[in-house]
Amino acid sequence: MVRSITLAWLLLVAFAAPVVAQTLAPPSPDEVVTEPPIPQQAEPSAAVERRSMVGSWEFSNADREKTCTITFRNDSGRVGKRVEFDPGCPVLFPFIRDIAGWQMAENDFLRLLDSQGGSILEFSEVENGMFEAPRAGEGILFIQNASSLGPAPKTADQMTGEWSIVRRTGRAICALTLSETAVGEEFAVRIQPPCDAVVTRFAPATWQMDRGEIVLRSSNGQSWRFEEAEDSRWRRIPETANPLLMVRK
Repeated sequence: MVRSITLAWLLLVAFAAPVVAQTLAPPSPDEVVTEPPIPQQAEPSAAVERRSMVGSWEFSNADREKTCTITFRNDSGRVGKRVEFDPGCPVLFPFIRDIAGWQMAENDFLRLLDSQGGSILEFSEVENGMFEAPRAGEGILFIQNASSLGPAPKTADQMTGEWSIVRRTGRAICALTLSETAVGEEFAVRIQPPCDAVVTRFAPATWQMDRGEIVLRSSNGQSWRFEEAEDSRWRRIPETANPLLMVRK
């Protein structure tokens, strides 16, 4: 019995030894050992820095016929952070008198706040450096980086006065007055004879500024549009075979 157990144990050791040796044997020179890949840790995403609003920006309506300067401060006010407007702003936009501070909301809306911390306007960034917000009775209002803007378009107040319509050659063919007399939402035009037939047939009755351009309009709704050109001249667009210019006297 004892001899049987001893013999069985010897046989087990004999068969197990090659398996252990094979497991512990070093790799042969020709064998390529591939190490398991080391898990790559994802790099932390860069924090998105909130746009710095501190500084002066242009505040305007959509046509930029009403513009003024808004200045965002970095120090705290009664609500949010301090905000300042130039003295002409409340004249153009009376609701500005109620603005007491500003704040960037978590959804990246630029909020202009009243004295209780409520939103008077919430601007969203529609382009780099350009924010817009709707306002009842005002349409769309804009806050834009002043350094990236060209000069503001001329206003009606800047354009009133005495003008001549001239040919491209420089010959004056009519004199007219862009008056301040309101006719609905436009202003009255007064023609001073003698005047060339091309103008009298058109018969401008009113004028207005639209997107920085002078628009003359006849009583039947036809219009001539002039854009600012060189040397303070205004060129009729689209240009015709006989170009016309408006020149201030």
